[in-house]
Amino acid sequence: MSETDTPLSIGRVILTVNNLDVVSGFYENVIGLSLMDRDGETALLGTGETPLIELRHDRLARHHPGEAGLFHTAFLLPSRRDLGLWTRHIREFGVSLDGASDHLVSEALYLRDPEGNGIEVYVDRPRPEWVRHGNDIKMATEPLDLSDLTNVQGAWTGAPDGTVIGHVHLCVGDIETADRFMTGPLGLTRTSRWPSAGWYGSGGYHHQLAANVWYSRGAERRSPGSRGLAEIELLVQPETLPLGPMEDPWGTQFTIALA
Repeated sequence: MSETDTPLSIGRVILTVNNLDVVSGFYENVIGLSLMDRDGETALLGTGETPLIELRHDRLARHHPGEAGLFHTAFLLPSRRDLGLWTRHIREFGVSLDGASDHLVSEALYLRDPEGNGIEVYVDRPRPEWVRHGNDIKMATEPLDLSDLTNVQGAWTGAPDGTVIGHVHLCVGDIETADRFMTGPLGLTRTSRWPSAGWYGSGGYHHQLAANVWYSRGAERRSPGSRGLAEIELLVQPETLPLGPMEDPWGTQFTIALA
């Protein structure tokens, strides 16, 4: 079973941005998405016929440090070779990374788009290699060997078909409240927990959603007209969750739709 076969998976992530041209160009040129649709106020990007990122232009939207919202959007590539090719591509493009980690279940690289929205690009290790204890899945943050990762043949030609948003990691005000929301209304299983963060999965996946308080402890409801995360689309199998809008305790918007 892949993450897209699970009862719940991520559809598209919708961001509010000040500069549509610059941010859209970043997701095309750096992340490797294709521009699927564009008008004066929105841009839709994805792979093949699959939309992944929707950008909504609002030049007056403002960033509010310390608020709840997006920690990162995580793009899952189909293979380790793809991740190696992309890593070489961004080096040649002159893009700086925020970090690179071996999470035991996955190998991941981190960066930010031009307006500060966090991004992870990663590949999963085979599921039989994941260490499970009941519902818990062993994860860690260890150094990633980039020289081994980039020891591949070929050239990056853009995000391949099969690229999906594997998970979204959120900034929240407190973990206990996030835990109740994720395991209650969203019906996810907690797969890992730290005092300051939690990871939540569906169908045995390590996580489709995560939450932390590293920069947002004590945050209340988000300010109207904020830049950054506007909405997350969750794709579900029939009768998994009621379809329609939902929001978390901090005002982050979700749309539940059929996969």
